[in-house]
Amino acid sequence: MPWMTRGIREGIVTSRYPHRPDGYGPLFRATVSVSGGEDVARLDAPEAVAVAQLCPTGAIKTEGGIRVDRGLCVACGRCVAARPEMFSFDADFEVAALRRDLLVVSRHEEGQNDLAELREGLARRVRALRRSIHIRHIDCGSDGSEEWEIAALTNPFYDVQRLGIFFTASPRHADLLLVTGAGATGMLGALHRTFDAMPTPKLIIAIGSETASGGLLARSYATRGGIADDISVDVFVPGSPPSPFAILHGILLAIGLMPVRGSDATQAERSS
Repeated sequence: MPWMTRGIREGIVTSRYPHRPDGYGPLFRATVSVSGGEDVARLDAPEAVAVAQLCPTGAIKTEGGIRVDRGLCVACGRCVAARPEMFSFDADFEVAALRRDLLVVSRHEEGQNDLAELREGLARRVRALRRSIHIRHIDCGSDGSEEWEIAALTNPFYDVQRLGIFFTASPRHADLLLVTGAGATGMLGALHRTFDAMPTPKLIIAIGSETASGGLLARSYATRGGIADDISVDVFVPGSPPSPFAILHGILLAIGLMPVRGSDATQAERSS
């Protein structure tokens, strides 16, 4: 049986993340970042407009400095190809945020700008959930790409069960609701009924840029431009689609199992 000898030869392939660093390598296109270069103050008005028009979803903001709204960005790469001195792909997948506006980043900001008080408040709510988390997923108008990434979490490499994270078919057994899709109007009732059926404490994670803002479908007659205006979201995971590691980071951030880093660490030290 070749699968047995292969298993013995390769050993354990399951990721050790988050206990040990892991990722996809420096060439992975996780998100678009402002890499430096020109400030919008140095650009004349026509050029600033041209830079903003590089993005089909309007994710490039030019007021007060060049910024990228990762909640709108679909990682098409048009801005990187046209202005490589200003934009670049970033391999960092730990970009989930506890608030929608924190997905808007500039070259002076890190992707992890979540506020310490938001973390503390969320941690108090979900303290009872840290030993075992059951997840219910609901599709609110997705193109199907996020579903493939969510399904990958249960394969032998990511193996979320090792962290006490399980998927359930019933919202009455769920602690956490993963929502994908641009917020289809026909699914909003089902979204609220699913959330109401969950026991407390409960959490909502918006998976993908479409769920945060609508993405390319934001102007569609059939969508609401994401779900944030219709239901309270605890964590936003940007990407189109976000990778399994990015989704796992968002889940761990929601349940308070990710270490504080970056600007959060500095703020936490000041408040302690």
